[in-house]
Amino acid sequence: MDNMQQHFIEAGTLMLAGMVFVFAFLGILIFFINTVLARLAIRFPDPIVTPTTRINKKNKSANANSGDISPQVVAAIGGAIKRYRTEHGQT
Repeated sequence: MDNMQQHFIEAGTLMLAGMVFVFAFLGILIFFINTVLARLAIRFPDPIVTPTTRINKKNKSANANSGDISPQVVAAIGGAIKRYRTEHGQT
């Protein structure tokens, strides 16, 4: 029985030592990565993103009434209508 108790104590000691080693290693690793990333962030900053403007229903209807439709869009729509009518036999 005495031998079994010594094995459990040795196993607990090894387990505790392993956990402390892993905790210390991961702590040092996190500290090192944060230090390196802080230095890299100074040299290579993130680009500033500008928010895009959203079109409200009021602005959309105002743009349609004022004639701001691009000529390329009008030509593309006209071409699509012409192609649809020729394929479906409409005049």
